[in-house]
Amino acid sequence: MVKLSKIISHCTGFEWDEGNNTKNWDRHDVATLECEQIFFNKPLIIKYDKHHSIVEDRYYVLGRTDMNRLIFAVFTIRNDKIRIISARNMTDAEMERYLR
Repeated sequence: MVKLSKIISHCTGFEWDEGNNTKNWDRHDVATLECEQIFFNKPLIIKYDKHHSIVEDRYYVLGRTDMNRLIFAVFTIRNDKIRIISARNMTDAEMERYLR
């Protein structure tokens, strides 16, 4: 079994969908830069999303921005780039899990 942190170790950057670029900001006030920052700050918790991995492998991540905002995001990897599908603030239960 591959460690999930290895899943992103080969990634060379981020890919943003033009039509989807502002969705996270419009719905949840999460900027694209914040989504990217969580992958560079520790701790970073990545889990495979078996339930939503029908067409392609999907993962969810719990992480923190440079300003210590706690973010939950769903992503996939395409062409060695991280592609954020959605992002929002962590729920109370997610925060508890993240901060343990």
